[in-house]
Amino acid sequence: MDSKVQSILSYLGILWLVAYFVGKDNRDQFSRFHLKQGLGLIVTSIIFSIAIGIIVSIIPSLAFVGNIVGLLFLVLMIIGIINAANNKMAVLPVIGNYFNSSFSFLDRD
Repeated sequence: MDSKVQSILSYLGILWLVAYFVGKDNRDQFSRFHLKQGLGLIVTSIIFSIAIGIIVSIIPSLAFVGNIVGLLFLVLMIIGIINAANNKMAVLPVIGNYFNSSFSFLDRD
């Protein structure tokens, strides 16, 4: 799998697994970077979804917060895809710097 395609897929939820397993043989620094950013975005999105679900079950009038947070994660996903498509190794705003040093298992072949 091409490094650019692998990097784009890494931001698309369950397709992260496809990018990880299918592109394992020819992974370079560029694709590793985007795999880390994509996995970080997915994990953060899941954590926020669970937290907001709990909060909304207690205070239903805050349901709009879930929509706003969902839109923010969508924007971050689009930014990541655009960066990958343009061959840029730019971190995602707000959360990206943390994930550069995380997920060390992606640095191994």
